[in-house]
Amino acid sequence: MNSMPRLILVLTLITAGAGLILSLVELVTREPIAEQRRLETLRALKAVLPQANNSPDEDTVQLVTGKDKRGRDVQRTFFRGKQDGSLSGVAFKVVAPDGYSGNIDIMVGIDPSGTIAGIEILSHAETPGLGDKITLPSFKANFAGKNLGNTDWRVKKDGGEFDQITGATISPRAVVGAVRKGLEFFRDHRDEVLAENQGDKP
Repeated sequence: MNSMPRLILVLTLITAGAGLILSLVELVTREPIAEQRRLETLRALKAVLPQANNSPDEDTVQLVTGKDKRGRDVQRTFFRGKQDGSLSGVAFKVVAPDGYSGNIDIMVGIDPSGTIAGIEILSHAETPGLGDKITLPSFKANFAGKNLGNTDWRVKKDGGEFDQITGATISPRAVVGAVRKGLEFFRDHRDEVLAENQGDKP
């Protein structure tokens, strides 16, 4: 008997079996992974938002910020924190594409006027011992209380007000620039973000 059809059959069965196993694994792990991501988001929101006793991940507004390379809408989610039903702050993620080693993902928390309550570095690939110092509390504290009107949004090396990290100016500069752009977007769309009838959207 020709061994080729037998080999093809065996390979087909192996491939089908492997595909079935992978889909079962994905099905089993999908919900735990989604829940873990939700908890990570909640931790970041708690770190950056003014005091809130609602679930900000359940009170969101999504706005289009631009287009990607394929012409599809790029959206930004605004998480709205409330204290006893009253809006206390808004949080949103920005991405600094010009980090030393790639993208830096940042969660920004502000009060309704646009003044920063805090920032949190969500992910980065900056150099250990240098650029990764953007995750230090001392660096993140630079941003608290700052807004577009009371701050020169540059690092001190460029004539601004933000402390740079010794030996690693690129990473702080990228974070400062991304946060500033996020604040500008909020300023330009503030009414849409804060409107009561915009909340509680998936």
